[in-house]
Amino acid sequence: MKIAIACDHAGLEMKREIVELLKNPGIEIFDFGTYSEESVDYPDHGAEVASRVSNQEVDRGILICGTGLGMSIVANKYNGVRATLCHDAYTAEMSRLHNDSNVLVIGGRTTAKEIVKDMVRTWLSTSFEGGRHNKRLGKISQIEKELSKKID
Repeated sequence: MKIAIACDHAGLEMKREIVELLKNPGIEIFDFGTYSEESVDYPDHGAEVASRVSNQEVDRGILICGTGLGMSIVANKYNGVRATLCHDAYTAEMSRLHNDSNVLVIGGRTTAKEIVKDMVRTWLSTSFEGGRHNKRLGKISQIEKELSKKID
């Protein structure tokens, strides 16, 4: 599995913890910064990950900022990205089961490290349930197509 990860300055410490957790023979990690605690603009880093998920260059992405709100907004601008701001293992599991989430968004200042580790493990190990949820994802894809036509 290929996973892209990025954060702003508020998520740096959490990103480091997650990268350590992801070090595993079955996972290839692509780290798109930031690499210091110097203030940066979260849209720059969120776009790096979201564009790669959208273009299917990676399987999934993980984004971290102070609350996760900004990164969620950025990532969900990209076609095919289903970025979900999760708060615990349950919301991470449901994001995969029902929404086929392909970008996990985390609040680095709002979520405890141990909860994040459990959340990431759950998100990575949970498969999309399909069934009735396929119809709903199809509707989201249709909205993306219609909006793309309006922009062109």
